[in-house]
Amino acid sequence: MPKLVNSHWTPIAKLNRLALQDEAATNEPLVGLANTSDVSDNVTALGNCSDEKMLIRMHYLPVIYSIIFLVGFPGNIVAISTYIFKMRPWKSSTIIMLNLAWTDLLYLTSLPFLIHYYASGENWIFGDFMCKFIRFGFHFNLYSSILFLTCFSIFRYLVIIHPLSCFSIHKTWWTVVACAVVWIISLVAVLPITFLITSTTRTNRSACLDFTSSDDLTTIKWYNLILTATTFCLPLVIVTLCYTTILNTLAHGLQTHSCLKQKARKLTILLLLVFYICFLPFHILRVIRIESRLLSLSCSMENNIHEAYIISRPLAALNTFGNLLLYVVVNNNFQQAICSIVRAKPKADHEQAKKTICSNNP
Repeated sequence: MPKLVNSHWTPIAKLNRLALQDEAATNEPLVGLANTSDVSDNVTALGNCSDEKMLIRMHYLPVIYSIIFLVGFPGNIVAISTYIFKMRPWKSSTIIMLNLAWTDLLYLTSLPFLIHYYASGENWIFGDFMCKFIRFGFHFNLYSSILFLTCFSIFRYLVIIHPLSCFSIHKTWWTVVACAVVWIISLVAVLPITFLITSTTRTNRSACLDFTSSDDLTTIKWYNLILTATTFCLPLVIVTLCYTTILNTLAHGLQTHSCLKQKARKLTILLLLVFYICFLPFHILRVIRIESRLLSLSCSMENNIHEAYIISRPLAALNTFGNLLLYVVVNNNFQQAICSIVRAKPKADHEQAKKTICSNNP
């Protein structure tokens, strides 16, 4: 009888053990599914955080870049044509402005690629090389413009404040050497960006990441600080000191012609606006943007910082508008050359004489 009982309960015990094992095996995928759900929620939250920034990139950047291209591209072609065909022989200021116009034109040719990229929802279809080249072009234009404007400010300072001791500055070969140095410095300063920028694939789309969105945060942080200090902060101080000294000297110069004072004021206001309105916010926000990626910030704070940085990027590109105004303000001969292109009637003799006096530039 006991054997019968044992033979009767043993299969039942085995069945119970198998049932418990099946239940445990069934619960394991549920636990894994719960963990996966948590990860999915986190990814979704991050995705929503990024989606808010994507909206401003898709609607704001293409519109502003299109305006800059439509105004700046034909404007710089006209400026370069005027300098080459209508303003010979070249003076020092003409050579600097011509190089500045070429820098802007090279940058403006890259804008259609960025307009397509952001308008299509950040889908980069032009390959990794073009991604590096376009991002490189923005920074190369930025720092070439800053250094050419700094070079121009130094030339004006020397000619106005020390006109006798720097007579050789009027020789154009000095200007050619200075412009060549600017091109070389800009190239060397910006070249590392090509190694820090990559195109990546996200959600079946190829993205051309901005400099601040690259992966090597430590390298980007220190490179950005060095780049900002040497190619922006130092030129900003030099330009500010140059034009402050020029204005002070002209204000106390009793024999200074009134139109020279007026012209110096216009140049000072224009250049300082370009530096403090276009360049300064971009560099401050770029530093903050990179630092924010190294810190643990809330999604809303990260969004605010990133959106402010996105807004500042086209603002930096607006220096091309300031440069177009600069060509007109720097040299009245440029205005006359433009008028001759559109076949405008010449001014009266006394107006021409006034312009001749006011157009004495380095």
